[in-house]
Amino acid sequence: MADFPKDIYTEPQPDSNTLANLGPLAGMAGIWTGTCGLDVNPKPDGPERQSYLERIELQPIDAQTNGPQLFYGLRYHTRIVKPDEVETFHDQVGHWLWEPATGTVIQTLSIPRGQAAMAVGHAAADARSFRLQAIRGSETNGIVSNPFLEYAFRTQSYTITISINADGSWSYEQETVLIIPGQAEPFHHTDRNTLRKVGEPTPNPTAQAAAMKSGISQAL
Repeated sequence: MADFPKDIYTEPQPDSNTLANLGPLAGMAGIWTGTCGLDVNPKPDGPERQSYLERIELQPIDAQTNGPQLFYGLRYHTRIVKPDEVETFHDQVGHWLWEPATGTVIQTLSIPRGQAAMAVGHAAADARSFRLQAIRGSETNGIVSNPFLEYAFRTQSYTITISINADGSWSYEQETVLIIPGQAEPFHHTDRNTLRKVGEPTPNPTAQAAAMKSGISQAL
């Protein structure tokens, strides 16, 4: 059991500017595209290598509290397509969260094939690389799947490593370990891509309100 405070109700006063408090997630805020994605996925005749194009939007949210616990974070949506195709290859939504007090980084994710997960890791506030993991059966960083996926492509673990690059881009490498009927060994489903910024983030609502109030005061 972690060393939690006895007072589980009193909330801290967060900074209204989420973008200034994202720690290692700061380099990910904004709108991004990636053109060099590579997916290695299972097929009946063996692994298939599929290139893909990606657009991901990560926008700051207002600070979130669970009593004394305080998170700053980004809400995200990623859409992936195969080259020269319109149909969505992969769609995913969720949040990236940073807890300054403990150095905890969390990714929550949900995909419209009946699966959700929460991956957890730790990093310094100025970290340029960090790793998160979700594990089947965990009560704190787990994975849940619909009955068919649990039978046919049971996800044992999900790991993602983020690297913030010197040129302002950022990259990820992720591995999903699957148990597939008829296969003697687990299948390591991998994805990787590098994202480059095409749009700046929109400040979170309380930051926008504070900026507007400050502007009105200065005008007066």
